[in-house]
Amino acid sequence: MSLLLINKFFASLVVLSDVFIVTGVIYYFFLKQPNDAVIDFFGKHGIKFAFLVALGATATTLFYSYGAGYAACDLCWYQRIFMYPQVILVGLAWRKGDKKIVDYAIPLAWFGAAFAVYHNYLYYGGTSLFPCNASTGGVSLCLKNYINEFGYVTIPVMSLTAFALLIGFLYLQKIYNRSHS
Repeated sequence: MSLLLINKFFASLVVLSDVFIVTGVIYYFFLKQPNDAVIDFFGKHGIKFAFLVALGATATTLFYSYGAGYAACDLCWYQRIFMYPQVILVGLAWRKGDKKIVDYAIPLAWFGAAFAVYHNYLYYGGTSLFPCNASTGGVSLCLKNYINEFGYVTIPVMSLTAFALLIGFLYLQKIYNRSHS
Protein backbone atom coordinates (compact mmCIF):
# COMPACT_ATOMS: atom_id res chain seq x y z
CA MET A 1 0.00 0.00 0.00
CA SER A 2 1.42 3.37 -0.92
CA LEU A 3 2.19 6.05 1.64
CA LEU A 4 -0.15 8.46 -0.14
CA LEU A 5 -3.04 6.04 0.29
CA ILE A 6 -2.16 5.47 3.95
CA ASN A 7 -2.03 9.25 4.50
CA LYS A 8 -5.50 9.58 2.92
CA PHE A 9 -6.82 6.79 5.14
CA PHE A 10 -5.49 8.36 8.35
CA ALA A 11 -6.62 11.81 7.25
CA SER A 12 -10.11 10.45 6.53
CA LEU A 13 -10.23 9.03 10.06
CA VAL A 14 -9.27 12.45 11.40
CA VAL A 15 -11.99 14.18 9.38
CA LEU A 16 -14.58 11.66 10.59
CA SER A 17 -13.31 12.09 14.16
CA ASP A 18 -13.51 15.88 13.89
CA VAL A 19 -17.10 15.64 12.63
CA PHE A 20 -17.85 13.26 15.53
CA ILE A 21 -16.30 15.68 18.04
CA VAL A 22 -18.21 18.72 16.74
CA THR A 23 -21.45 16.75 16.56
CA GLY A 24 -20.85 15.37 20.05
CA VAL A 25 -20.19 18.80 21.54
CA ILE A 26 -23.33 20.24 19.92
CA TYR A 27 -25.37 17.27 21.08
CA TYR A 28 -24.00 17.34 24.62
CA PHE A 29 -24.46 21.05 25.22
CA PHE A 30 -27.65 21.73 23.24
CA LEU A 31 -29.62 18.55 22.56
CA LYS A 32 -29.10 16.05 25.37
CA GLN A 33 -32.00 15.09 27.58
CA PRO A 34 -32.01 13.90 31.21
CA ASN A 35 -30.96 10.23 31.32
CA ASP A 36 -29.94 10.45 27.67
CA ALA A 37 -29.26 7.02 26.11
CA VAL A 38 -26.55 8.32 23.74
CA ILE A 39 -24.57 10.04 26.48
CA ASP A 40 -25.12 7.01 28.71
CA PHE A 41 -23.79 4.67 26.00
CA PHE A 42 -20.59 6.64 25.41
CA GLY A 43 -20.13 7.15 29.14
CA LYS A 44 -20.58 3.48 29.93
CA HIS A 45 -18.01 2.54 27.27
CA GLY A 46 -15.75 5.60 27.59
CA ILE A 47 -12.76 3.59 28.82
CA LYS A 48 -12.99 1.24 25.83
CA PHE A 49 -13.24 4.09 23.34
CA ALA A 50 -10.40 5.98 25.06
CA PHE A 51 -8.22 2.87 24.86
CA LEU A 52 -8.93 2.49 21.13
CA VAL A 53 -8.08 6.15 20.52
CA ALA A 54 -4.82 5.93 22.51
CA LEU A 55 -3.85 2.67 20.81
CA GLY A 56 -4.66 4.06 17.36
CA ALA A 57 -2.76 7.29 17.99
CA THR A 58 0.25 5.40 19.33
CA ALA A 59 0.27 2.97 16.40
CA THR A 60 -0.02 5.86 13.95
CA THR A 61 2.94 7.74 15.46
CA LEU A 62 5.04 4.59 15.41
CA PHE A 63 4.08 3.93 11.79
CA TYR A 64 5.03 7.45 10.73
CA SER A 65 8.33 7.31 12.62
CA TYR A 66 9.45 3.79 11.77
CA GLY A 67 7.38 2.81 8.73
CA ALA A 68 7.39 6.07 6.80
CA GLY A 69 10.66 7.36 8.25
CA TYR A 70 9.30 10.75 9.35
CA ALA A 71 11.46 12.34 12.01
CA ALA A 72 9.54 13.40 15.12
CA CYS A 73 10.13 16.92 16.39
CA ASP A 74 10.51 17.90 20.04
CA LEU A 75 6.84 18.87 20.31
CA CYS A 76 5.81 15.54 18.80
CA TRP A 77 7.82 13.75 21.48
CA TYR A 78 6.22 15.81 24.25
CA GLN A 79 2.79 14.85 22.91
CA ARG A 80 3.85 11.20 22.74
CA ILE A 81 4.94 11.37 26.38
CA PHE A 82 1.33 12.10 27.29
CA MET A 83 -0.28 9.66 24.81
CA TYR A 84 1.80 6.49 25.10
CA PRO A 85 1.11 5.83 28.82
CA GLN A 86 -2.61 6.13 28.11
CA VAL A 87 -2.50 2.84 26.20
CA ILE A 88 -1.21 1.04 29.28
CA LEU A 89 -3.20 2.95 31.93
CA VAL A 90 -6.53 2.90 30.15
CA GLY A 91 -5.96 -0.59 28.73
CA LEU A 92 -5.30 -2.05 32.17
CA ALA A 93 -8.23 -0.13 33.63
CA TRP A 94 -10.52 -1.53 30.94
CA ARG A 95 -9.27 -5.06 31.55
CA LYS A 96 -9.66 -4.79 35.33
CA GLY A 97 -12.92 -2.83 35.25
CA ASP A 98 -11.30 0.12 37.08
CA LYS A 99 -13.34 3.18 36.13
CA LYS A 100 -11.44 5.50 38.48
CA ILE A 101 -8.44 5.70 36.13
CA VAL A 102 -10.12 8.68 34.49
CA ASP A 103 -8.97 10.86 37.39
CA TYR A 104 -5.37 10.15 36.35
CA ALA A 105 -5.80 9.84 32.60
CA ILE A 106 -7.65 13.12 32.06
CA PRO A 107 -4.80 15.38 33.29
CA LEU A 108 -2.32 13.49 31.09
CA ALA A 109 -4.61 14.03 28.11
CA TRP A 110 -4.99 17.74 28.88
CA PHE A 111 -1.21 18.23 29.03
CA GLY A 112 -0.82 16.42 25.71
CA ALA A 113 -3.62 18.52 24.21
CA ALA A 114 -1.89 21.70 25.38
CA PHE A 115 1.27 20.69 23.51
CA ALA A 116 -0.85 19.79 20.47
CA VAL A 117 -2.56 23.20 20.54
CA TYR A 118 0.83 24.92 20.77
CA HIS A 119 2.19 22.75 17.95
CA ASN A 120 -0.77 23.71 15.74
CA TYR A 121 -0.30 27.36 16.69
CA LEU A 122 3.30 27.22 15.48
CA TYR A 123 2.48 25.14 12.43
CA TYR A 124 -0.09 27.65 11.22
CA GLY A 125 2.19 30.66 11.62
CA GLY A 126 2.29 31.54 15.30
CA THR A 127 5.38 33.06 16.89
CA SER A 128 7.45 30.54 18.80
CA LEU A 129 7.75 31.02 22.53
CA PHE A 130 10.06 28.01 22.83
CA PRO A 131 11.92 27.28 19.61
CA CYS A 132 12.09 23.77 18.24
CA ASN A 133 15.79 22.98 18.12
CA ALA A 134 15.49 19.92 15.86
CA SER A 135 15.83 20.62 12.15
CA THR A 136 16.58 19.00 8.83
CA GLY A 137 17.79 20.94 5.86
CA GLY A 138 17.28 24.23 7.69
CA VAL A 139 13.56 23.56 8.31
CA SER A 140 12.40 23.09 11.88
CA LEU A 141 10.94 19.62 12.32
CA CYS A 142 8.09 21.23 14.27
CA LEU A 143 7.04 22.98 11.04
CA LYS A 144 7.91 20.25 8.51
CA ASN A 145 4.95 19.50 6.27
CA TYR A 146 4.94 15.70 6.07
CA ILE A 147 1.18 15.47 5.52
CA ASN A 148 -1.41 17.97 4.36
CA GLU A 149 -4.66 16.28 3.39
CA PHE A 150 -8.07 17.82 2.78
CA GLY A 151 -6.64 21.29 3.27
CA TYR A 152 -6.14 21.00 7.02
CA VAL A 153 -5.17 17.51 8.21
CA THR A 154 -1.54 17.62 9.30
CA ILE A 155 0.34 15.63 11.91
CA PRO A 156 -0.28 18.33 14.57
CA VAL A 157 -4.02 18.26 13.72
CA MET A 158 -4.00 14.46 13.99
CA SER A 159 -2.53 14.74 17.46
CA LEU A 160 -4.98 17.41 18.61
CA THR A 161 -7.91 15.34 17.32
CA ALA A 162 -6.70 12.26 19.18
CA PHE A 163 -6.33 14.18 22.44
CA ALA A 164 -9.76 15.81 22.00
CA LEU A 165 -11.35 12.38 21.49
CA LEU A 166 -9.48 10.98 24.47
CA ILE A 167 -10.56 13.84 26.73
CA GLY A 168 -14.16 13.56 25.55
CA PHE A 169 -14.43 9.82 26.15
CA LEU A 170 -12.71 10.05 29.52
CA TYR A 171 -14.99 12.87 30.68
CA LEU A 172 -18.08 10.97 29.57
CA GLN A 173 -16.80 7.97 31.54
CA LYS A 174 -16.30 10.21 34.59
CA ILE A 175 -19.83 11.59 34.30
CA TYR A 176 -21.20 8.07 33.92
CA ASN A 177 -19.24 6.89 36.95
CA ARG A 178 -20.67 9.70 39.08
CA SER A 179 -24.25 9.09 38.03
CA HIS A 180 -24.04 5.29 38.39
CA SER A 181 -22.16 4.87 41.64
